[in-house]
Amino acid sequence: MKNWFLPILTLLFVLQVNAQELEVSVTMNTPKLQTADPKVFETLRQSIEEFINNQKWTNDEYEQEERIKFNLIMTITIEIDANTFGAELLLQSTRPVFGSTYETPLFKHLDKNITFSYQQYQPLEYSQTSYINELSSILAFYANVVIGMDYDSFSPFGGDIYFEKAQDIINQVPPGIASSVKGWRSVDGNRNRYWLIENLLTPRVRPFRQSYYDYHRQGLDLMHENPTTGRAVMTQALSTLMSVNQSYPNSMIMQVFANTKADEIIEIYKGAFPDEKSQIIKVMVKVDPSKASNYRQGIGR
Repeated sequence: MKNWFLPILTLLFVLQVNAQELEVSVTMNTPKLQTADPKVFETLRQSIEEFINNQKWTNDEYEQEERIKFNLIMTITIEIDANTFGAELLLQSTRPVFGSTYETPLFKHLDKNITFSYQQYQPLEYSQTSYINELSSILAFYANVVIGMDYDSFSPFGGDIYFEKAQDIINQVPPGIASSVKGWRSVDGNRNRYWLIENLLTPRVRPFRQSYYDYHRQGLDLMHENPTTGRAVMTQALSTLMSVNQSYPNSMIMQVFANTKADEIIEIYKGAFPDEKSQIIKVMVKVDPSKASNYRQGIGR
């Protein structure tokens, strides 16, 4: 019996691995923990990893090495009651650059408005058609955003379907819940889940998404063959951000992009031609004025 049963188990395991898109690593921080049992947060960490890693988010098949690397750091900021918590969620995803060992950051964002209830060993469940609970909705929302950003980097507007799924999750949140927690509504500020997906789907940001593809697939992925040509494509892609910034001032997605890419852009353009340096400094200072000195000093002239 062992001779045929073990290969079947192995095959089932391989099929399950091939089916998943995300490879998430979850870190839990509890600096202000006072009353809750720390073991609760260890089981929560495991539940979040299983929820994201074991869910089938797309109709595509992935090999193990193709899975999207995704780091999630949850910091508990307040214990509202024994089973309800306030938290911040830092999300970071990357993808490999073709022809190199380098992994480029695709999405980096800090969500400060996380409120959820959780009891130890409570399973996290997800439905594509209905709201189950706050934590599941938040995790599913960001899983779709991360996948969408990855697909956008490989094909023009390839992330549309996943951004639309994220928007569906927003629409499924009951009005009473959406009004009692922050992050799902336009009136909750201009840097939240609502505005992130609004930015990604609005026609005003389409040129940004095209340049996002050009930057990664037509520029960064080709730098191993010809750094000068690859960087020239990236320079043109980044220059498009100026027009997007003018048509949609203070858009959230532009700030998310700058937060994600600032260090990479500085590193790449240290070795650029003087005219490229001047052009990129001008663009990034306009798009990301809070880091103006970083761009000027880091890239140089």
